[in-house]
Amino acid sequence: MQSFPRIILAGLSGGSGKTFVSIGLCRALARRGCNVRPFKKGPDYIDASWLTHAARQTACNLDPFLLPRETIAALFQEKAREADLSIIEGNRGLFDGKDREGTCSTAELARQLDAPVILVLDATKMTRTAAAIVAGCRAFEPGLNLAGVILNRTAGERHRAILKQCIEELAGVPVLGCLPKIADNPIPERHMGLVSDQEHAGREAALEAIADVVERSVDVDSLLFAARNAAPPASAGAVPWPASVVDAQQKAPVIGYVHDAALWFYYPENLEALERAGATLRRVSLLADEPWPELDGLYLGGGFPETHAPALAANAAVRGHVLALARAGLPIYAECGGFMYLCEGLHLPGGWHELAGVFPLSTRLCPRPQGLGYVEALVEAENPFHPLGAHVTGHEFHYSACTEPSRPEDMPPLALKMLRGHGMLAGRDGLLVDRTFASYTHIHALGAPHWAPGFVRAALAYRAAR
Repeated sequence: MQSFPRIILAGLSGGSGKTFVSIGLCRALARRGCNVRPFKKGPDYIDASWLTHAARQTACNLDPFLLPRETIAALFQEKAREADLSIIEGNRGLFDGKDREGTCSTAELARQLDAPVILVLDATKMTRTAAAIVAGCRAFEPGLNLAGVILNRTAGERHRAILKQCIEELAGVPVLGCLPKIADNPIPERHMGLVSDQEHAGREAALEAIADVVERSVDVDSLLFAARNAAPPASAGAVPWPASVVDAQQKAPVIGYVHDAALWFYYPENLEALERAGATLRRVSLLADEPWPELDGLYLGGGFPETHAPALAANAAVRGHVLALARAGLPIYAECGGFMYLCEGLHLPGGWHELAGVFPLSTRLCPRPQGLGYVEALVEAENPFHPLGAHVTGHEFHYSACTEPSRPEDMPPLALKMLRGHGMLAGRDGLLVDRTFASYTHIHALGAPHWAPGFVRAALAYRAAR
């Protein structure tokens, strides 16, 4: 039975330092020659991308809301099978979930994977109280294996010595590291969390600097010992990847996916599901001048169109091409930032930026989140991607809001009725024009098993009609 060495790094809340520690551990171990497989609990794209570059291995998201329990176990074991160690970064506080019971929390994921938990604790201006917090976390829920603590933002050697003595003697949990206060964060933050690794000019230098701090401040060997002594998990089944819907006599349809500095939020499993369903994927850009290949479908993920709005607007050739493809009936699926690009334009504090114009409405950037959290929706209009009546789960995180058309009769249908979450307008999401579907909702292909086969079938039908 394979042992799958693994740990989960958790915090008491967002901002505890768990991402800093997770990134630093991944890079420190990778440069030792360790084959590290990173995972991110929850729907986060930005942290997952940083983990990917830190470990030099593609990170995988594990989310108990988006994915069934058996799928999480199968996906974890498939992706971790060749790894020397799996590092899973939690999200929010250790016990924080979507409701009072903490459903879908990091602690729940730890129990599902039977993984030791390392708690990253911000120790600013505390000593003995830290032991009370750790003891409370250790006893709060049954079945949690709290294997160690890493203290963050410690003030000096005396502070660290007292903290270590209190936690180990009073809470009975080993302290595996004490990080100092760091004046300048190598990775700055902005409105949606960390600055994107796609836009950080000094990414490699930042990763090396973080790894240096972790190497100096964390007992990496003891952490490895905790990971390697995790009990072997029960053998999981196969990941429920879609079967190909392309016949042997058919040529694989070509689906383009936008991946550039403006749009790059994709779960790797979504792209893999499209390929397994029979598509050939081609990477395209909304910012570059290179011509696009002939496409049978187009996928626009999320990202930061607001930080690249002038460049997106300036590339009139691509804007016009996307509009022409939509009007020709190309199957197009867009999420969040991709939806924003398909609108007439984007209102920013600095002015208006014209975009593709597929939908007769615009979006505007707001100072506060307009939608944040898990989403459940009911499909109430026929479309190529989600069957009528399907229950769709996903998540949303957007600072933009969309404006209604000046003429109500121009408003396209909205295919999704929100059962949980905000969506676009009046409790609905999923704008639909011909074969173009766009929503603020991000989905995971393994949690919506109909999506990839539906997309590929639509691409096949478009090519046949063309």
